[in-house]
Amino acid sequence: MPHERTSTGAAAAVPERLVVVTMAAAVFLLSMIQTLVVPVLPEIGTQLGASATAVGWVTTSTMLTASAVTPLLGRIGDAFGHRRVILAALVVTLAGSLLAAVTHSIELLILGRVLQGASFGLFPLAISVLRQTLPREKLTGAMAVTASALGVGSGIALVATGLLTQGDADYRRIFWLCVGMTVVVLGLSARAIPRVPGQGGRVDYRGALVLGLGLVCLLLPLSQGHAWGWGSVRVIGLFAASVVVLVGFVLLQRRTREPLVAYELLARRPVLATNLAALCIGFAMFSVFLGVTYFVETQDAVAGYGFHASILRTSVVFMLPGAIVSMCTGPLAGRLVARTGPRLVLLLACAIGAVGMVLLAVLHATTAEVVIGVVICNAAIAIAYASMPALLVLNVGAHETGVANSINSIMRTVGGAVGSALVVTILASQVATHRLPTGSVTLPTESAYVWTFGLGGLFFVVAALMAAFGVPRAASGGSTITAAEVREDEALGLAGEFASSSIDLSEPPPEPSRP
Repeated sequence: MPHERTSTGAAAAVPERLVVVTMAAAVFLLSMIQTLVVPVLPEIGTQLGASATAVGWVTTSTMLTASAVTPLLGRIGDAFGHRRVILAALVVTLAGSLLAAVTHSIELLILGRVLQGASFGLFPLAISVLRQTLPREKLTGAMAVTASALGVGSGIALVATGLLTQGDADYRRIFWLCVGMTVVVLGLSARAIPRVPGQGGRVDYRGALVLGLGLVCLLLPLSQGHAWGWGSVRVIGLFAASVVVLVGFVLLQRRTREPLVAYELLARRPVLATNLAALCIGFAMFSVFLGVTYFVETQDAVAGYGFHASILRTSVVFMLPGAIVSMCTGPLAGRLVARTGPRLVLLLACAIGAVGMVLLAVLHATTAEVVIGVVICNAAIAIAYASMPALLVLNVGAHETGVANSINSIMRTVGGAVGSALVVTILASQVATHRLPTGSVTLPTESAYVWTFGLGGLFFVVAALMAAFGVPRAASGGSTITAAEVREDEALGLAGEFASSSIDLSEPPPEPSRP
Protein backbone atom coordinates (compact mmCIF):
# COMPACT_ATOMS: atom_id res chain seq x y z
CA MET A 1 0.00 0.00 0.00
CA PRO A 2 1.32 3.48 -0.74
CA HIS A 3 2.60 5.52 2.13
CA GLU A 4 0.34 8.27 3.43
CA ARG A 5 2.01 11.08 5.33
CA THR A 6 -0.11 12.56 8.11
CA SER A 7 -0.01 16.32 8.47
CA THR A 8 -1.20 18.10 11.62
CA GLY A 9 -1.17 21.63 12.92
CA ALA A 10 1.49 20.65 15.43
CA ALA A 11 3.68 19.26 12.69
CA ALA A 12 3.29 22.37 10.59
CA ALA A 13 4.21 24.59 13.57
CA VAL A 14 7.63 22.98 13.91
CA PRO A 15 10.34 24.08 11.44
CA GLU A 16 11.33 21.17 9.24
CA ARG A 17 15.03 21.94 9.71
CA LEU A 18 14.65 21.62 13.49
CA VAL A 19 13.02 18.21 13.06
CA VAL A 20 15.94 17.01 10.94
CA VAL A 21 18.53 18.39 13.37
CA THR A 22 16.76 16.73 16.29
CA MET A 23 16.53 13.32 14.64
CA ALA A 24 20.17 13.55 13.56
CA ALA A 25 21.11 14.43 17.15
CA ALA A 26 19.19 11.40 18.43
CA VAL A 27 21.07 9.14 16.04
CA PHE A 28 24.34 10.85 16.99
CA LEU A 29 23.59 10.00 20.64
CA LEU A 30 22.85 6.39 19.74
CA SER A 31 26.13 6.00 17.89
CA MET A 32 28.04 7.58 20.78
CA ILE A 33 26.50 5.19 23.30
CA GLN A 34 27.38 2.26 21.07
CA THR A 35 30.98 3.32 20.62
CA LEU A 36 32.27 5.19 23.68
CA VAL A 37 32.75 2.16 25.89
CA VAL A 38 34.64 0.00 23.40
CA PRO A 39 38.20 1.35 23.75
CA VAL A 40 38.10 1.47 27.57
CA LEU A 41 36.95 -2.04 28.44
CA PRO A 42 40.37 -2.99 29.88
CA GLU A 43 40.44 0.23 31.94
CA ILE A 44 36.96 -0.52 33.30
CA GLY A 45 38.16 -3.91 34.48
CA THR A 46 41.26 -2.42 36.11
CA GLN A 47 39.48 0.46 37.85
CA LEU A 48 36.61 -1.68 39.14
CA GLY A 49 38.72 -4.76 39.87
CA ALA A 50 36.45 -6.84 37.64
CA SER A 51 37.32 -9.92 35.62
CA ALA A 52 37.48 -9.90 31.82
CA THR A 53 34.32 -12.03 31.73
CA ALA A 54 32.40 -9.53 33.86
CA VAL A 55 33.64 -6.60 31.81
CA GLY A 56 32.47 -8.37 28.66
CA TRP A 57 28.91 -8.00 29.97
CA VAL A 58 29.27 -4.22 29.73
CA THR A 59 28.81 -4.61 25.98
CA THR A 60 26.83 -7.87 25.88
CA SER A 61 24.07 -6.49 28.13
CA THR A 62 23.41 -3.56 25.79
CA MET A 63 23.23 -5.83 22.77
CA LEU A 64 20.75 -8.16 24.48
CA THR A 65 18.52 -5.26 25.51
CA ALA A 66 18.61 -3.86 21.98
CA SER A 67 17.60 -7.18 20.45
CA ALA A 68 14.65 -7.47 22.82
CA VAL A 69 13.23 -3.93 22.68
CA THR A 70 14.02 -2.59 19.19
CA PRO A 71 11.18 -4.33 17.28
CA LEU A 72 8.75 -3.64 20.14
CA LEU A 73 9.58 0.08 20.20
CA GLY A 74 9.23 0.27 16.43
CA ARG A 75 5.77 -1.33 16.54
CA ILE A 76 4.59 0.78 19.50
CA GLY A 77 5.73 3.92 17.68
CA ASP A 78 3.84 2.92 14.54
CA ALA A 79 0.70 2.21 16.55
CA PHE A 80 0.57 5.01 19.12
CA GLY A 81 2.84 7.75 17.81
CA HIS A 82 6.60 8.05 17.62
CA ARG A 83 6.99 11.17 19.77
CA ARG A 84 6.02 9.57 23.05
CA VAL A 85 8.09 6.44 22.37
CA ILE A 86 11.21 8.48 21.53
CA LEU A 87 10.80 10.57 24.69
CA ALA A 88 10.34 7.46 26.81
CA ALA A 89 13.40 5.80 25.27
CA LEU A 90 15.47 8.92 25.96
CA VAL A 91 14.34 9.04 29.61
CA VAL A 92 15.37 5.40 30.08
CA THR A 93 18.67 6.11 28.33
CA LEU A 94 19.29 9.09 30.61
CA ALA A 95 18.66 6.96 33.70
CA GLY A 96 21.12 4.34 32.44
CA SER A 97 23.76 6.96 31.63
CA LEU A 98 23.44 8.55 35.09
CA LEU A 99 23.73 5.17 36.79
CA ALA A 100 26.82 4.26 34.76
CA ALA A 101 28.41 7.65 35.52
CA VAL A 102 28.07 7.46 39.32
CA THR A 103 28.40 3.79 40.18
CA HIS A 104 31.55 2.06 41.38
CA SER A 105 30.05 -1.41 40.98
CA ILE A 106 30.44 -3.60 37.91
CA GLU A 107 26.96 -5.01 38.51
CA LEU A 108 25.33 -1.56 38.55
CA LEU A 109 27.40 -0.50 35.55
CA ILE A 110 26.01 -3.47 33.63
CA LEU A 111 22.49 -2.46 34.73
CA GLY A 112 23.16 1.05 33.45
CA ARG A 113 24.24 -0.37 30.10
CA VAL A 114 21.05 -2.45 30.01
CA LEU A 115 19.03 0.74 30.33
CA GLN A 116 21.16 2.46 27.70
CA GLY A 117 20.16 -0.32 25.30
CA ALA A 118 16.81 1.46 24.88
CA SER A 119 18.67 3.97 22.68
CA PHE A 120 19.02 1.35 19.94
CA GLY A 121 15.37 1.90 19.07
CA LEU A 122 15.96 5.57 18.27
CA PHE A 123 17.15 5.02 14.71
CA PRO A 124 14.05 3.37 13.19
CA LEU A 125 11.86 5.73 15.21
CA ALA A 126 13.76 8.75 13.89
CA ILE A 127 13.37 7.52 10.32
CA SER A 128 9.63 7.10 10.86
CA VAL A 129 9.33 10.66 12.21
CA LEU A 130 11.05 12.04 9.13
CA ARG A 131 8.77 10.05 6.82
CA GLN A 132 5.69 11.40 8.56
CA THR A 133 6.64 15.06 8.80
CA LEU A 134 8.70 15.95 5.73
CA PRO A 135 7.52 16.42 2.16
CA ARG A 136 8.79 13.79 -0.21
CA GLU A 137 11.10 16.13 -2.08
CA LYS A 138 13.04 16.88 1.12
CA LEU A 139 13.16 13.36 2.49
CA THR A 140 16.30 12.22 0.67
CA GLY A 141 18.45 14.98 2.09
CA ALA A 142 17.00 14.55 5.57
CA MET A 143 17.72 10.83 5.55
CA ALA A 144 21.26 11.47 4.37
CA VAL A 145 21.90 13.94 7.21
CA THR A 146 20.42 11.57 9.79
CA ALA A 147 22.39 8.60 8.49
CA SER A 148 25.59 10.63 8.42
CA ALA A 149 25.16 11.27 12.14
CA LEU A 150 25.91 7.59 12.76
CA GLY A 151 29.38 7.91 11.29
CA VAL A 152 30.01 11.31 12.85
CA GLY A 153 28.91 10.10 16.28
CA SER A 154 31.03 6.99 16.16
CA GLY A 155 34.11 8.83 14.97
CA ILE A 156 33.76 11.59 17.56
CA ALA A 157 33.09 9.01 20.27
CA LEU A 158 36.35 7.21 19.51
CA VAL A 159 38.32 10.43 19.68
CA ALA A 160 36.45 11.66 22.78
CA THR A 161 37.15 8.40 24.62
CA GLY A 162 40.84 8.66 23.83
CA LEU A 163 40.98 12.26 25.06
CA LEU A 164 38.84 11.78 28.18
CA THR A 165 40.69 8.69 29.40
CA GLN A 166 44.29 9.72 28.69
CA GLY A 167 46.71 8.83 31.46
CA ASP A 168 44.41 6.20 32.98
CA ALA A 169 41.79 8.85 33.83
CA ASP A 170 38.44 7.83 35.31
CA TYR A 171 36.44 5.99 32.66
CA ARG A 172 33.20 7.47 34.11
CA ARG A 173 33.93 10.67 32.20
CA ILE A 174 32.59 9.06 29.05
CA PHE A 175 29.25 8.35 30.72
CA TRP A 176 28.96 11.94 31.96
CA LEU A 177 29.37 12.91 28.31
CA CYS A 178 26.42 10.58 27.55
CA VAL A 179 24.39 12.25 30.29
CA GLY A 180 24.96 15.72 28.86
CA MET A 181 24.21 14.67 25.31
CA THR A 182 21.04 12.81 26.34
CA VAL A 183 19.72 15.90 28.17
CA VAL A 184 20.29 18.00 25.03
CA VAL A 185 18.55 15.49 22.74
CA LEU A 186 15.67 15.09 25.19
CA GLY A 187 15.09 18.84 25.22
CA LEU A 188 15.26 19.07 21.44
CA SER A 189 12.88 16.13 21.01
CA ALA A 190 10.30 17.59 23.39
CA ARG A 191 10.36 20.80 21.34
CA ALA A 192 10.74 19.54 17.79
CA ILE A 193 8.96 16.20 17.35
CA PRO A 194 5.43 16.94 16.15
CA ARG A 195 2.44 15.28 17.77
CA VAL A 196 1.50 13.09 14.83
CA PRO A 197 -0.97 10.35 15.83
CA GLY A 198 -0.09 6.72 15.34
CA GLN A 199 -1.75 4.41 12.87
CA GLY A 200 -3.55 2.43 15.57
CA GLY A 201 -3.87 -1.31 15.94
CA ARG A 202 -2.85 -3.71 18.68
CA VAL A 203 0.70 -4.39 19.84
CA ASP A 204 1.68 -8.04 20.04
CA TYR A 205 3.47 -7.93 23.41
CA ARG A 206 3.47 -11.71 23.67
CA GLY A 207 5.18 -12.00 20.31
CA ALA A 208 7.72 -9.35 21.35
CA LEU A 209 8.50 -11.34 24.50
CA VAL A 210 9.01 -14.56 22.55
CA LEU A 211 11.15 -12.86 19.88
CA GLY A 212 13.26 -11.16 22.53
CA LEU A 213 13.80 -14.44 24.35
CA GLY A 214 14.83 -16.19 21.14
CA LEU A 215 17.28 -13.44 20.21
CA VAL A 216 18.79 -13.42 23.71
CA CYS A 217 19.29 -17.19 23.50
CA LEU A 218 21.05 -16.68 20.16
CA LEU A 219 23.18 -13.63 20.92
CA LEU A 220 24.26 -14.61 24.43
CA PRO A 221 26.32 -17.65 23.41
CA LEU A 222 27.69 -15.75 20.40
CA SER A 223 29.03 -13.03 22.68
CA GLN A 224 30.20 -15.26 25.53
CA GLY A 225 31.14 -18.47 23.69
CA HIS A 226 34.85 -17.60 23.64
CA ALA A 227 34.79 -17.40 27.46
CA TRP A 228 32.42 -20.29 28.17
CA GLY A 229 33.83 -22.63 25.54
CA TRP A 230 32.10 -23.30 22.24
CA GLY A 231 31.49 -26.92 23.15
CA SER A 232 30.13 -26.20 26.63
CA VAL A 233 26.66 -27.26 27.72
CA ARG A 234 25.58 -23.64 28.17
CA VAL A 235 26.54 -22.61 24.65
CA ILE A 236 25.04 -25.65 22.92
CA GLY A 237 21.93 -25.49 25.08
CA LEU A 238 21.33 -21.82 24.36
CA PHE A 239 21.81 -22.29 20.62
CA ALA A 240 19.30 -25.16 20.68
CA ALA A 241 16.89 -23.08 22.74
CA SER A 242 17.17 -20.17 20.28
CA VAL A 243 16.17 -22.44 17.40
CA VAL A 244 13.16 -23.78 19.29
CA VAL A 245 12.00 -20.35 20.49
CA LEU A 246 12.46 -18.59 17.14
CA VAL A 247 10.61 -21.36 15.29
CA GLY A 248 7.90 -21.04 17.92
CA PHE A 249 7.83 -17.29 17.30
CA VAL A 250 7.18 -17.82 13.59
CA LEU A 251 4.38 -20.29 14.34
CA LEU A 252 2.91 -17.90 16.91
CA GLN A 253 2.94 -15.02 14.44
CA ARG A 254 1.04 -17.10 11.90
CA ARG A 255 -1.75 -17.60 14.43
CA THR A 256 -1.89 -14.02 15.73
CA ARG A 257 -4.46 -11.67 14.25
CA GLU A 258 -2.22 -8.59 14.50
CA PRO A 259 1.30 -10.03 14.79
CA LEU A 260 4.40 -8.08 15.73
CA VAL A 261 6.04 -9.30 12.51
CA ALA A 262 3.73 -10.80 9.94
CA TYR A 263 4.88 -14.17 8.64
CA GLU A 264 4.28 -12.93 5.12
CA LEU A 265 6.69 -10.07 5.78
CA LEU A 266 9.43 -12.44 6.89
CA ALA A 267 8.80 -14.84 4.01
CA ARG A 268 8.83 -12.29 1.18
CA ARG A 269 11.82 -13.16 -0.94
CA PRO A 270 13.18 -9.61 -1.37
CA VAL A 271 12.74 -8.82 2.34
CA LEU A 272 14.41 -12.08 3.36
CA ALA A 273 17.30 -11.49 0.95
CA THR A 274 17.77 -7.93 2.20
CA ASN A 275 17.87 -9.09 5.82
CA LEU A 276 20.37 -11.85 5.03
CA ALA A 277 22.52 -9.30 3.21
CA ALA A 278 22.37 -7.09 6.32
CA LEU A 279 23.60 -10.00 8.42
CA CYS A 280 26.52 -10.62 6.07
CA ILE A 281 27.53 -6.98 5.92
CA GLY A 282 27.22 -6.72 9.70
CA PHE A 283 29.74 -9.55 9.91
CA ALA A 284 32.08 -7.84 7.46
CA MET A 285 31.76 -4.58 9.36
CA PHE A 286 33.03 -6.13 12.58
CA SER A 287 35.79 -8.03 10.85
CA VAL A 288 37.07 -4.65 9.64
CA PHE A 289 36.79 -2.88 12.96
CA LEU A 290 38.06 -5.62 15.26
CA GLY A 291 40.69 -6.91 12.87
CA VAL A 292 42.15 -3.49 12.12
CA THR A 293 41.99 -2.32 15.75
CA TYR A 294 43.85 -5.34 17.12
CA PHE A 295 46.28 -5.36 14.20
CA VAL A 296 47.43 -1.74 14.46
CA GLU A 297 47.73 -1.83 18.27
CA THR A 298 50.13 -4.79 18.15
CA GLN A 299 53.82 -4.03 18.81
CA ASP A 300 55.60 -4.50 15.51
CA ALA A 301 58.97 -4.94 17.25
CA VAL A 302 57.59 -8.03 19.01
CA ALA A 303 55.17 -9.61 16.55
CA GLY A 304 56.75 -8.54 13.26
CA TYR A 305 53.58 -6.72 12.19
CA GLY A 306 51.40 -3.91 13.54
CA PHE A 307 52.09 -0.29 14.47
CA HIS A 308 52.02 -0.24 18.31
CA ALA A 309 49.27 2.40 18.06
CA SER A 310 47.69 3.92 21.17
CA ILE A 311 43.91 4.07 21.56
CA LEU A 312 43.92 7.71 20.49
CA ARG A 313 46.13 7.10 17.44
CA THR A 314 44.03 4.09 16.44
CA SER A 315 40.90 6.23 16.62
CA VAL A 316 42.18 9.34 14.87
CA VAL A 317 44.64 7.97 12.32
CA PHE A 318 43.21 4.59 11.37
CA MET A 319 39.45 4.72 12.06
CA LEU A 320 38.35 8.37 11.79
CA PRO A 321 39.04 8.69 8.02
CA GLY A 322 36.64 5.84 7.38
CA ALA A 323 34.00 7.50 9.55
CA ILE A 324 34.36 10.75 7.62
CA VAL A 325 34.06 8.91 4.30
CA SER A 326 30.91 7.18 5.55
CA MET A 327 29.39 10.53 6.46
CA CYS A 328 30.10 11.91 2.99
CA THR A 329 28.97 8.77 1.18
CA GLY A 330 25.37 8.89 2.47
CA PRO A 331 24.05 11.67 0.22
CA LEU A 332 26.00 10.36 -2.77
CA ALA A 333 24.59 6.87 -2.27
CA GLY A 334 21.08 8.30 -2.10
CA ARG A 335 21.50 9.93 -5.49
CA LEU A 336 22.91 6.72 -6.92
CA VAL A 337 19.90 4.75 -5.65
CA ALA A 338 17.60 7.30 -7.27
CA ARG A 339 19.32 6.84 -10.63
CA THR A 340 20.00 3.10 -10.79
CA GLY A 341 17.79 1.49 -8.16
CA PRO A 342 18.74 -0.06 -4.80
CA ARG A 343 19.47 -3.56 -6.09
CA LEU A 344 22.34 -2.46 -8.36
CA VAL A 345 23.68 -0.16 -5.65
CA LEU A 346 23.83 -3.05 -3.18
CA LEU A 347 25.66 -5.18 -5.73
CA LEU A 348 28.15 -2.40 -6.37
CA ALA A 349 28.73 -1.87 -2.65
CA CYS A 350 29.42 -5.55 -2.05
CA ALA A 351 31.90 -5.66 -4.91
CA ILE A 352 33.74 -2.62 -3.53
CA GLY A 353 33.75 -4.16 -0.06
CA ALA A 354 35.22 -7.42 -1.30
CA VAL A 355 38.01 -5.48 -3.02
CA GLY A 356 38.72 -3.53 0.17
CA MET A 357 38.94 -6.70 2.22
CA VAL A 358 41.36 -8.27 -0.25
CA LEU A 359 43.52 -5.17 -0.08
CA LEU A 360 43.61 -5.35 3.72
CA ALA A 361 44.51 -9.02 3.60
CA VAL A 362 47.35 -8.49 1.11
CA LEU A 363 48.59 -4.94 1.81
CA HIS A 364 48.95 -3.90 5.46
CA ALA A 365 52.63 -3.07 5.88
CA THR A 366 52.26 0.72 6.03
CA THR A 367 49.85 3.14 7.67
CA ALA A 368 48.67 4.39 4.28
CA GLU A 369 47.83 0.86 3.08
CA VAL A 370 45.73 0.11 6.15
CA VAL A 371 43.91 3.45 6.05
CA ILE A 372 43.11 3.03 2.35
CA GLY A 373 41.72 -0.45 2.97
CA VAL A 374 39.59 0.77 5.89
CA VAL A 375 38.26 3.72 3.88
CA ILE A 376 37.26 1.48 0.95
CA CYS A 377 35.50 -1.01 3.23
CA ASN A 378 33.69 1.70 5.16
CA ALA A 379 32.52 3.34 1.95
CA ALA A 380 31.20 -0.02 0.76
CA ILE A 381 29.31 -0.64 3.99
CA ALA A 382 27.87 2.87 3.90
CA ILE A 383 26.62 2.42 0.33
CA ALA A 384 25.21 -1.02 1.12
CA TYR A 385 23.19 0.19 4.08
CA ALA A 386 22.02 3.16 2.04
CA SER A 387 20.36 0.77 -0.42
CA MET A 388 18.68 -1.56 2.08
CA PRO A 389 15.90 0.74 3.36
CA ALA A 390 14.87 1.39 -0.22
CA LEU A 391 14.69 -2.35 -0.87
CA LEU A 392 12.54 -2.80 2.22
CA VAL A 393 10.14 0.03 1.44
CA LEU A 394 9.54 -1.41 -2.01
CA ASN A 395 8.19 -4.54 -0.35
CA VAL A 396 6.42 -3.45 2.85
CA GLY A 397 3.43 -1.28 3.62
CA ALA A 398 3.62 2.00 5.50
CA HIS A 399 2.29 0.35 8.67
CA GLU A 400 5.17 -2.17 8.52
CA THR A 401 7.98 0.35 8.07
CA GLY A 402 9.01 0.60 11.72
CA VAL A 403 9.12 -3.10 12.46
CA ALA A 404 10.70 -3.93 9.08
CA ASN A 405 13.61 -1.58 9.76
CA SER A 406 13.85 -2.90 13.32
CA ILE A 407 14.20 -6.47 12.08
CA ASN A 408 16.82 -5.34 9.58
CA SER A 409 18.74 -3.65 12.41
CA ILE A 410 18.57 -6.83 14.47
CA MET A 411 19.94 -8.83 11.57
CA ARG A 412 22.86 -6.41 11.43
CA THR A 413 23.37 -6.91 15.17
CA VAL A 414 23.31 -10.69 14.78
CA GLY A 415 25.82 -10.44 11.95
CA GLY A 416 28.06 -8.27 14.11
CA ALA A 417 27.83 -10.76 16.98
CA VAL A 418 28.73 -13.64 14.67
CA GLY A 419 31.57 -11.60 13.22
CA SER A 420 32.90 -10.71 16.66
CA ALA A 421 32.78 -14.32 17.80
CA LEU A 422 34.53 -15.69 14.71
CA VAL A 423 37.18 -12.97 14.69
CA VAL A 424 38.09 -13.61 18.31
CA THR A 425 38.09 -17.37 17.70
CA ILE A 426 40.43 -17.02 14.72
CA LEU A 427 42.80 -14.69 16.57
CA ALA A 428 42.83 -16.95 19.61
CA SER A 429 43.42 -20.15 17.63
CA GLN A 430 46.33 -18.96 15.47
CA VAL A 431 48.91 -17.65 17.93
CA ALA A 432 52.66 -17.55 18.46
CA THR A 433 54.65 -17.07 21.68
CA HIS A 434 57.28 -14.33 21.72
CA ARG A 435 60.02 -14.13 24.34
CA LEU A 436 60.77 -10.76 25.91
CA PRO A 437 63.34 -9.69 28.52
CA THR A 438 60.47 -9.40 31.00
CA GLY A 439 58.87 -12.73 30.08
CA SER A 440 56.87 -14.09 27.17
CA VAL A 441 53.70 -12.99 25.44
CA THR A 442 51.30 -14.83 23.14
CA LEU A 443 49.95 -12.94 20.14
CA PRO A 444 47.90 -13.83 17.05
CA THR A 445 49.96 -14.59 13.98
CA GLU A 446 49.84 -12.33 10.96
CA SER A 447 48.08 -15.08 9.00
CA ALA A 448 45.22 -14.93 11.52
CA TYR A 449 44.51 -11.39 10.39
CA VAL A 450 44.75 -12.43 6.75
CA TRP A 451 42.08 -15.05 7.44
CA THR A 452 39.95 -12.48 9.28
CA PHE A 453 39.98 -10.01 6.39
CA GLY A 454 39.52 -12.76 3.83
CA LEU A 455 36.46 -14.05 5.67
CA GLY A 456 35.00 -10.55 5.69
CA GLY A 457 35.49 -10.42 1.93
CA LEU A 458 33.69 -13.75 1.58
CA PHE A 459 30.68 -12.40 3.45
CA PHE A 460 30.60 -9.43 1.10
CA VAL A 461 30.42 -11.90 -1.78
CA VAL A 462 27.53 -13.77 -0.10
CA ALA A 463 25.69 -10.46 0.36
CA ALA A 464 26.19 -9.76 -3.34
CA LEU A 465 24.65 -13.13 -4.17
CA MET A 466 21.64 -12.27 -1.99
CA ALA A 467 21.16 -9.06 -3.97
CA ALA A 468 21.73 -10.70 -7.35
CA PHE A 469 19.48 -13.75 -6.93
CA GLY A 470 17.25 -12.92 -3.94
CA VAL A 471 15.99 -9.51 -5.04
CA PRO A 472 14.06 -9.36 -8.34
CA ARG A 473 15.05 -6.66 -10.80
CA ALA A 474 11.72 -4.91 -10.26
CA ALA A 475 10.62 -5.99 -6.78
CA SER A 476 7.12 -4.68 -6.06
CA GLY A 477 6.06 -6.88 -3.20
CA GLY A 478 2.95 -8.04 -5.03
CA SER A 479 1.45 -4.56 -5.32
CA THR A 480 -0.24 -3.22 -8.35
CA ILE A 481 1.90 -1.36 -10.80
CA THR A 482 0.61 2.00 -9.67
CA ALA A 483 1.21 1.26 -6.01
CA ALA A 484 4.62 -0.17 -6.75
CA GLU A 485 5.60 2.98 -8.59
CA VAL A 486 4.42 5.13 -5.71
CA ARG A 487 6.32 3.05 -3.18
CA GLU A 488 9.44 3.09 -5.31
CA ASP A 489 9.29 6.89 -5.34
CA GLU A 490 9.14 6.83 -1.54
CA ALA A 491 11.91 4.29 -1.34
CA LEU A 492 14.27 6.59 -3.16
CA GLY A 493 13.81 9.09 -0.37
CA LEU A 494 14.92 6.51 2.17
CA ALA A 495 18.30 5.95 0.57
CA GLY A 496 21.06 6.63 3.01
CA GLU A 497 19.13 5.40 6.05
CA PHE A 498 21.94 3.19 7.24
CA ALA A 499 24.59 4.90 5.18
CA SER A 500 27.09 5.52 7.96
CA SER A 501 26.65 2.48 10.12
CA SER A 502 30.02 1.05 9.17
CA ILE A 503 31.40 2.24 12.47
CA ASP A 504 28.76 0.55 14.55
CA LEU A 505 30.99 -0.62 17.36
CA SER A 506 28.34 -1.54 19.85
CA GLU A 507 29.28 -5.00 20.90
CA PRO A 508 32.88 -6.16 20.36
CA PRO A 509 34.12 -8.96 22.61
CA PRO A 510 37.05 -8.66 25.01
CA GLU A 511 40.18 -7.98 23.00
CA PRO A 512 42.98 -10.52 22.55
CA SER A 513 46.01 -10.11 24.78
CA ARG A 514 48.56 -7.60 23.58
CA PRO A 515 52.00 -6.76 24.95
